[in-house]
Amino acid sequence: MTAPTATTEAPSRVPFVRLDNGDQVLMDELMATVADVAARSAFTLGAPVDQFEREFADWCGSRFAVGVSSGTAALELALRALEIGPGDEVIVPTNSFIATAEAVSAVGATPRLVDVDAETSLLTAEIVAAALTPATRCVIPVHLYGRTVEMGPLSELCDEHGLFLIEDACQAHGSVYEGRPAGSLGHVGCFSFYPTKNLGAWGDGGAVVTSDHELATQLRLLRSHGEGTRHHHEMASGTHRLHAIQAAILDVKLPHLDRWTDQRRAAGAVLREALADTAVTVPAPVAADGDHVFHLFVVRTADRDGLREHLGELEVASAIHYPTPIHLQPCYADLDQGPLPVAERLATESCTLPIFPSITEAELASIVNAVSSFSPRA
Repeated sequence: MTAPTATTEAPSRVPFVRLDNGDQVLMDELMATVADVAARSAFTLGAPVDQFEREFADWCGSRFAVGVSSGTAALELALRALEIGPGDEVIVPTNSFIATAEAVSAVGATPRLVDVDAETSLLTAEIVAAALTPATRCVIPVHLYGRTVEMGPLSELCDEHGLFLIEDACQAHGSVYEGRPAGSLGHVGCFSFYPTKNLGAWGDGGAVVTSDHELATQLRLLRSHGEGTRHHHEMASGTHRLHAIQAAILDVKLPHLDRWTDQRRAAGAVLREALADTAVTVPAPVAADGDHVFHLFVVRTADRDGLREHLGELEVASAIHYPTPIHLQPCYADLDQGPLPVAERLATESCTLPIFPSITEAELASIVNAVSSFSPRA
């Protein structure tokens, strides 16, 4: 893709995302695999889940993948498998979807909500080091929007203090750090397959990846009533299974993911270059050892509401991720962890522009035209 320049032509309508029904060939293949699962009436775990787990683990550079019911479940079960619970603190960036902290609360531990780096909007080893307490047992870095956290220094810090490291890679399928896939860099990696994710199912779904055989075994027990063998329950754990239809759909889509990821990177590069001298702040360049797969393309401006109004008038969709940091959510008011100014500023300035693998050059030009013609209000 080449970077479009601003023109005087009226932009065409640009959707925020384009899902599977925009690709008829893919839809035909997906409908066929759904019909196959339905014909066999095998809807819970079974061969489709086993096959997808093997292929996804290999794609992630891990020995094991355990399919679960959602990205939130992946985080919760990872914490439970590591025996994180009451009395423990888990460091979580406040600039994330609430599920990252919610999973910590679900196991009875306390989320230690911290601020993020002003340039990357991500957790850093320095931020974590300043937040450590005697109760800290785990850190959950979030590869937010598809950008990788600087995992090297963070891994060293966690090793030094004997802390578990759980990667929230729910927005980072295919992103790499120092040549290794996101999700394979900590003790466990957690993924979401929500329909709008870079690898999306037709409903909720998730996976935990690890190279630790004992953890993988524990995770499989935790996702399905603690059932080791039929009617033999080793623990009371509830149900968090990945459905066979979702696994079959994901298995069809997985071979396309590298190509889709390259398309996202290319579209992100086009937008970064074309919008560099406009009234918005574009995502910071990626470090040499990191990556960005542009699950979301997030820009910043002090007049975020004005930008969204302007985009809407020109029929370019937009969204906000995330308007309220986790530490300011009502459910975490009792933590009283003080002001976290970077995340609070991001919450008022961030605007998400359309980006998806099938985005056309005309649609990119429409985005560039719309943003280039925006003038912030004083």
